[in-house]
Formats: sequence, C-alpha cells, structure tokens
Amino acid sequence: MTLLKRVQPRAPRRTGVSGTGGRTAAIFLVPFFALFLVTMIAPVVYAIGMSLFAESRSGLGFGETTTEFVGLGNYISVLSDQSFIEGFGRLAIYCVLYVPVLLLVALTLALLLDAGVTYAKRTFQLLLFLPHAVPGVIAALIWAYLYTPGVSPIVKALASGGIEINFLSVELVLPSMVNIAVWEWAGYNVIILFTALQAVSREVLEAARIDGAGGIRTAISIKTPLIAPALGVALLFTVIGSLQLFTEPRILSSATTAVTSTWVPNMWAYDAAFNRNNLPEAAAASIVLAALAGVLSWAVTRFTSKEPTS
Repeated sequence: MTLLKRVQPRAPRRTGVSGTGGRTAAIFLVPFFALFLVTMIAPVVYAIGMSLFAESRSGLGFGETTTEFVGLGNYISVLSDQSFIEGFGRLAIYCVLYVPVLLLVALTLALLLDAGVTYAKRTFQLLLFLPHAVPGVIAALIWAYLYTPGVSPIVKALASGGIEINFLSVELVLPSMVNIAVWEWAGYNVIILFTALQAVSREVLEAARIDGAGGIRTAISIKTPLIAPALGVALLFTVIGSLQLFTEPRILSSATTAVTSTWVPNMWAYDAAFNRNNLPEAAAASIVLAALAGVLSWAVTRFTSKEPTS
C-alpha cells in the first residue's frame, strides 16, 4: 500500500519585524525624551521647588541670607500684586485683538494663494515668510524706529497729510504691538493653512463649482471647514505665543513711557528676577503663567477637536 502524504502548507516564519521596529522607534525617541526632560521638565520642577522658598536677611538686610520654606506664600504674594494682575488684563486685551486678526489675515492670504489669484506663488510665499525669519528683537527695533515721532518716515508722511498720530501713546501702544506680532507671524500661519488647502480634494471643489458655487462661496463654505484641524493648530500656537509676550513691550519700553517694567506678566517676572533680585517670586509668576498656558492649551484643543453635530 502506498501511503500518500498531503503536503501541509508551512506557516510563515516570523521575522521579528515588529520587535525590530519597536527597538528602532525607541532608538529615535530616546534622544527626544532625554532632551525634553532636560530642557522642559527639569526647569519646571526646579522652578516649582524654588517658588516654595523665600530668602531673607537678618540685621536690617545686612546680615546673612537665610532660605526658609513658605509654601504657597510666593504665589499669594504674586497673585495679590496689583501690577501683576493689571499685566494680565493688558495681556487679555492683547489676545482678544491679536488672535482673531492674525488668523483672519493668515486665512485670507492662504485662500488667495490657493485660489491662484496671485502670480509667482513661490516668491509670494517667501515674501510672506521672510518677516518670521527676522529675529523678534530685530523686528521690534525696526518697528520702534517706525513708530517713534520725529524719526519715523511713516509718522512724518501722515503728519504731512494732516494726520497727527502717536503710535506709542497709551491708547495706541497695544494695537501697535499687535501690528508687530501680526507682521512677524502671519507668514508662518499662512504656510500652515496653505499646506492644508493643498490637501483638499480637487473633486470636492469641482463638484462645488458644478453646483454653481463661486470663488468666495467655495472659500468660505467648502475650503475653510475642510481645513478646520489646521486652523485649530494655528489657533493653539497663536494662543500659546500670545502668553509669551515679552520682546515687543520690552523694546518699546525704551521708546515710550506708556510701557512700564511690569507691563505684562512676563516683564513682571523678569523685573522680579533681575531688578528686585527676588527669584522665588519670579519662579512663582512663571509657574502661574505655565499653568495658564496649560489650561488654555487644553481648552483650545478640546474646542477644536469637537466633531460637528449632525
């Protein structure tokens, strides 16, 4: 009798790709997390620890310096300081003006680029992005020159036309800072939104065109909703950047008396650390700002990640 054996299909051998991929990912991620730990987490932990202590001198301030644990004392002192609270009020007004203006300008320019209204798109994108490549200090110095009466060609041109305006006055210094920030960051956000617009399905746009939608209607009702995630990212970056306002008021403070050394919370913390030599209070102010940034980031993320209800 001849026995016939059925050849069973052999199971594929495991090559261990998943394990190798996991090790490869870990190799690339470890340097990032190490750098993140050293440059982000460690300073925050150190600042929290510093904010829980206070330094005092005996003998009418001429004796030895002693460090004592005060718990939340520095936070209470910071949050009860009138100039610090007033700085938050100015920062809130700045955000209300800056955030919608920047996003509207960036969205409008990105839609114009995507619609092919402008010629030489590459050149136009480069020109829009160039202000972002200029360091913030240099940009603030340029605009301080353009704002200063007596030397500014803009102020002189307006005065020759019968328009007397002082961009560094108490009433206009805040909108002047908004203008600087929009000039610096509009191009950066245009690139984000324009990239998202390039990913919009051309079939959808063609269908809208067949249905009779014009260019403006397509931009508002079709393109803008489809790039909502990119708008959410731009909004998140803009809100976080607004809370870091420091360079512009710091530079303009040398050109006008409308901006004091504690005009915004970041300037208050800088003044506490380097002018009043009170590092614990400066650390407490920094932690308050970091906490506010975290809360606002969470709120913006939750708001922008909501799925539209049908």
